[in-house]
Amino acid sequence: LHSDCADNLMRLSLDKALAVGNELEVEAINGTQHIVLTPSLAAQCGYSMESDPWGNTRIYSSLLGCYVDNQDDQTFNVGLRLRMYGPSGSDVVTHDVTQTCSYTRWASREILCDRNYMEVEPVSMVLREAEQAGYGAMVTSTRLVMRSPYNTAETYSGDVSNTDIKCFALNLALRAPHVASTIGLSLTGGVLFNNNVISWHVPRRVTQLVDGSFEILEMHMGINGKRLDRSQMAARGYMLSATDFHIVIEIPVGSPDGHYKSHAPDYQYHISYIVEPMLELLWRTTDTQDNTRYKVLFPITTPLMLQPPLVQENTVPEARVFSVLLGPLLHDVVLRNITFFTRVLTVEESNARGFTVQEHRYSNGTKSINPEPLVTTYFLSLIFGFIILPEETPFAHPVELQASLQDVELPTITGTCDQNQFYISVKYGSQGNNFKAMVGLHHLTPEMADYQFHENSTHLSLVLPYTLITSESLRCFYGWDCRTLSSPLPPLPSECYPNGTMTATAVKVDSVTNIIPSRLTLKDQSCKPAFSDDRFAYFSFSVASCGTTRTLFDHYMLYENEIAWPYNKRASHTSPVGPQYRQTILCYYVVNETQTVGFSSQPRDYEPTAEIGSGQLTVQMRLAHDSLYELFYQAEDYPVVKYLRQPLYFEVELVESTDPNLELILESCWATLDEDRSSLPSWDIIVDRCENPDDSFVTIFHPVVSDARVLVPSHIKRFSMKMFTFTKDEEVLKDEIFVHCDAEICDSHSQAAGSCRGQCVQPAHQMNYRQERKGVKRVQRGTDSTNQRQISSGPIVLTSGQTSE
Repeated sequence: LHSDCADNLMRLSLDKALAVGNELEVEAINGTQHIVLTPSLAAQCGYSMESDPWGNTRIYSSLLGCYVDNQDDQTFNVGLRLRMYGPSGSDVVTHDVTQTCSYTRWASREILCDRNYMEVEPVSMVLREAEQAGYGAMVTSTRLVMRSPYNTAETYSGDVSNTDIKCFALNLALRAPHVASTIGLSLTGGVLFNNNVISWHVPRRVTQLVDGSFEILEMHMGINGKRLDRSQMAARGYMLSATDFHIVIEIPVGSPDGHYKSHAPDYQYHISYIVEPMLELLWRTTDTQDNTRYKVLFPITTPLMLQPPLVQENTVPEARVFSVLLGPLLHDVVLRNITFFTRVLTVEESNARGFTVQEHRYSNGTKSINPEPLVTTYFLSLIFGFIILPEETPFAHPVELQASLQDVELPTITGTCDQNQFYISVKYGSQGNNFKAMVGLHHLTPEMADYQFHENSTHLSLVLPYTLITSESLRCFYGWDCRTLSSPLPPLPSECYPNGTMTATAVKVDSVTNIIPSRLTLKDQSCKPAFSDDRFAYFSFSVASCGTTRTLFDHYMLYENEIAWPYNKRASHTSPVGPQYRQTILCYYVVNETQTVGFSSQPRDYEPTAEIGSGQLTVQMRLAHDSLYELFYQAEDYPVVKYLRQPLYFEVELVESTDPNLELILESCWATLDEDRSSLPSWDIIVDRCENPDDSFVTIFHPVVSDARVLVPSHIKRFSMKMFTFTKDEEVLKDEIFVHCDAEICDSHSQAAGSCRGQCVQPAHQMNYRQERKGVKRVQRGTDSTNQRQISSGPIVLTSGQTSE
């Protein structure tokens, strides 16, 4: 408990003396009597009280209130008894508080506006008429005191400079030959909320209080009934200023002198901030030299601010424990229960069942809830049920938790071979022996002695002589449903034949559900499956075709291809649609012998007749967001919208190659109205490796240097142009363009004349125009070659409302 004097008020503070849920009763001590201060009696007698949800309570008593021992209007003795009742009502704690205050700086008229009453003390005069019912009236040695609760019939609302006020008027018959009227005023002022700052505006001039010319002698700001000096205000970020029409107090939302309160309108969690500033003014009229001291304690509450609790998931899947942190929440919020899929459990029941609920409190006055239920499932739906104290307002917050645990171990297959046979070992995965091994159309069983088939609880093994399998292949099929797996199945074996033919089978997996087997291709996307159904795709092709690459070693040749989902031809980049699907196919050809990465082979007495094949190098074109070339538009971003003459930054890249001897050259680039790169009209951007000289907004080549993304700068070309559209007779033909390029991959070690002469080294006069028209030019495009690549961008749209050129 702490009591002090604040000018003409006594203030009693109970800092966290009340636990949430306790009940407080205040009594005034009048000699040997103890008078319970009900709300109506407190307003009539000059007492007020306010509490926050954490038990911090303040009680104010006017020095001229009822039951105060007044000695010549200079010394005042205030006595209060506090009774605190526990939740059960049986536990009672009492505290007696006495405080002596002195106050001698009386003005001619003093006005006090508290949260539940207004009090006025005009000059000393004798009261002839008895107190009216509901009003407080008293005469001291030097003062006449009138007090009016805000709910009396004579109180009315008025307007002063667009500011809400409350007034009460009371005609008094006096022994002196004059009558006083309208002796009270409660000025609540106007409040603005902007950028987390509370601005309280009070009119500088109030004619009901001071008429005619006047001056302001004193101007003070306070909090909770107590004045603050300038250093205290600066430390808290408070501002007190005066304009021609208003006196303004500014308070940051979240100041330590206020507090936050929880609310749940429509069962949604909101908070508000509550603070009680005080304004004290001393006016002096010019003609009468009368002083009027005006003090108002004005509680301010901000509008409700939606504050849904944030969910921080701290789940560790390997520990098989869901962990979630929910907050921040104010201390007046209490978790009552948690709704699971099957039942509702209180916090106590949750803790008893192993669903540990922890509460973390923070120094900024907030807390978080941390339940850790021990579960073995992968999905958990929870609804947290809260209440707000002391009103016990309910609200709920749902949380969906999901954890992915890679607990399915797939079988692993290893194998070796010698001059006569294969040796194969299969280690079972976490699903055990749940698959079938087949040679051709025959299931392998322990009874098939020729295959030397053996199995136990963890492995199976096979020994397969070449003479038994000849041209057939060994395949492994899994007995469980592939759609229940969270990762793709291992690649099925490929087969290599001595005549230079490769075969492979791809299977659809759950991780790429949008894959259609019939649409899978090899590196050369024109090579499609020889056979397919809704689950499998079978490929058969020559090592000299379909983009197969060859690597030479000392005693053998390695041929490589891959099965993949084809690229989206409309996109400006070459990323596959949906999750990536790739299956590599490898074949080793040795002198007089064929080897495959897989489990099939051919008799060693066949001579391979495979011819050397060329590798397929991929080129992509992308549109960057800006000249930094760090962020690019994706397929889903098209059509890209641009303004007229806004720069377009293109990057063309040779991908999937680290050969520093290769260089990418842009032979020509042009724009068309349609996706068809051969459509008319068209406009040249790059002609014979250089900028189009007839373009008024010349194309600019940008240098490329090595960085974390660019490993080989010669594999990338960058250029920019300004957005335009095609017109005819000053009318826009279409507000959409496509950009196309012919690129060539050259080898710096090549002996061909000029094959790798670099970008833009040929004079512009060598350009050969096939067609020329006003506003439309078309250059002769080069013919396709094995080193040439054709790439195009997605649609780029001129935004509406812009002038076209």
